[in-house]
Amino acid sequence: MIVRSNVGGPGATLTRRARTLLAASVDVEWSKNYKIKNGNRPFCYSIAWVEIPHRRTAADLTAARWGYTSVYLDDDTERPDLIDLAAHDLSAALSHADFVTGHQLSSDLAVLAANTDNVPQAIRTAQQAWRDRRTDHKVTDTRYDAGAILTGQSRRLVDVCTELDLDVTQPELARKSMTALHRDWLTTRDTEARERVTVLNLRHSLSTALVALRARDHGTWTSTLNTNQMLSDQLRGEFDWITTPTFQQLLRSPHADA
Repeated sequence: MIVRSNVGGPGATLTRRARTLLAASVDVEWSKNYKIKNGNRPFCYSIAWVEIPHRRTAADLTAARWGYTSVYLDDDTERPDLIDLAAHDLSAALSHADFVTGHQLSSDLAVLAANTDNVPQAIRTAQQAWRDRRTDHKVTDTRYDAGAILTGQSRRLVDVCTELDLDVTQPELARKSMTALHRDWLTTRDTEARERVTVLNLRHSLSTALVALRARDHGTWTSTLNTNQMLSDQLRGEFDWITTPTFQQLLRSPHADA
């Protein structure tokens, strides 16, 4: 199992400071097979912890402090362990974050649950929190709950982010699909392919957290917010993909924050 984290690993949280609000954002990647029941197989997940000052007015999210845990299969035999680690992170998120978010989080949870004979309680609790989100507000699903700040019809994450002036350019998918990149990792141990998927997955978690904070009136930004700059600031030194010219050119683009 490949685990990368700057908060202590699965089950650990970003150490929050006084008078702050903490959001936890979960994203799961899976290989798709619609020909058989429950044929989707999770192979990677991440959780992003985003901390902002807790105050009456929306915080500037360009200055948000954030941390992460990322887990990726070394091979398919480790899938049960990945699900258990995801459960540890979900338990921590439900216990310690002010709210938990994901983009179509219900699907991520369903895929995790469908790939184990003994569904961890934390996954069941998260599923119930998703169903109860209109009343207890512990969960915000940006696929369904961000309509008040959107005018466009599409609820794809990339379209939601684009409408909100959140730069989520994805160079990882310029030549190959996520499925092909994951296959390259499993068959040829292509480390860059795995890192491309990992960074893509982390971008999904981070950008979802930012959208959710804005949808809940906790945060905002006044010009284009470049998530790739935020990723570079946090992940440099952990992923070689971050230092490649392909990725670095995004930080020098007109979309990058000054």
